[in-house]
Amino acid sequence: MKEIEKAEIKRLSDRLDAIRHEMPELHLINDAEKYAEMEKEKAKLEIEIVRLQAVRNQKLSKEAQKLMALPYKRPITKKEQADMGKLKKAVRGLVIVHPMTALGREMDLEEMTGFSKTDF
Repeated sequence: MKEIEKAEIKRLSDRLDAIRHEMPELHLINDAEKYAEMEKEKAKLEIEIVRLQAVRNQKLSKEAQKLMALPYKRPITKKEQADMGKLKKAVRGLVIVHPMTALGREMDLEEMTGFSKTDF
């Protein structure tokens, strides 16, 4: 799931790591102002990262709720997994969630599961 929040979290985390690596190199006596400025920026970045993660989790929750509301769901067999294209053509609107994705972990799936409006 390439999304704006994910990219922004990554960018802010990289900036936070850079600040954390720079801070020990500064001498408190000589660079007190710069150290204080970095502390402020570090605190701001941490707050923003937490906010973005909450937004991202809320979006995932909405998507999980939509899928759980669909009337038909069942595990996808190994045979069906081997020919996924055929299955998706046969069942229009089929959404398959893998348990190792963020959405799959959130939904506590044990195996690859398909969600659909029609029976399959």
